[in-house]
Amino acid sequence: MRRRPVLHALLLGVLAWVSGMAHAAEPAPRPLQIVASFSILGDMAREIAGDAAQVSTLVGPDSDAHVYAPSPADARRLAQADLVLINGLGFEGWMERLVRSSATRARVLTVSQGVMPRRLDGAADPHAWQSLANAKQYIDNIRAALVRARPTQAPAIDARAAAYRQRIDALDTAAQARYAAIPSEQRRVITTHDAFGYFGEAFKITFIAPQRWSTEAEPSAADVARVIRQIKAQKARALFIENMTDRRLLDRIAQETGVLVGGTLYADALSAPGTAGDTYLRMVAHNVEAIAGALEAAVPVASLTQKK
Repeated sequence: MRRRPVLHALLLGVLAWVSGMAHAAEPAPRPLQIVASFSILGDMAREIAGDAAQVSTLVGPDSDAHVYAPSPADARRLAQADLVLINGLGFEGWMERLVRSSATRARVLTVSQGVMPRRLDGAADPHAWQSLANAKQYIDNIRAALVRARPTQAPAIDARAAAYRQRIDALDTAAQARYAAIPSEQRRVITTHDAFGYFGEAFKITFIAPQRWSTEAEPSAADVARVIRQIKAQKARALFIENMTDRRLLDRIAQETGVLVGGTLYADALSAPGTAGDTYLRMVAHNVEAIAGALEAAVPVASLTQKK
């Protein structure tokens, strides 16, 4: 009779060991399949998701989402996705049709949700990621969607999102200090695409976009002549193009106006892997340095030391 408690204890121990082994053998959750509409969102998602997801992008580096034409392969990718990330604010005019045609059951997350959009030509300006403050809202939205889909991986997801936010804050602090040394009246830049309004508001820079210039079509001779007149009239300090625009146009306009050529900025797309703007943070850092460098070069050195 005394042996029964011992036997019972042994059985309980065996059951506990078997249960522990079974729990240890449970496979990790399969990676989420995430499809991002364009390269900037894809990079943000990879930073936050880590090994919790596999991320693919519809519109890749150095490509223009404004003129993108989805393919049947894109519809298949959406059909197999668990989560689809879009910018919203009218940026991806083709996305609604693609989602319908794919018949995907994935959650479609608008990552700009919660952002207060500025107005551009009477509509919402979709380029909200050009503000580092808005980027943190994007990150919060992506983080929440990932935690909802993979709650067991929430601590790691939260940690990556928090670290990413800290890096954004550090970049913002450095950029504010960089521009504080340049007199405000000298911060006038012309770009070939009106995509930097949020950037301009954040750092108190006036961005001038050429009138009736679009990334969706090659500018005509009349367009170029109009830009030249506009630069001269508005006394822009530096001229930039996007990474999707023909550099030869920039050179021709610079020759006609004498305005400083600032180089290339990244607006709607990252650059190719291994180049200056191949991640969101590297893209913004490149833009900050390119604009600041051009403005400093266009301003007499003595004026940079004067109080504003």
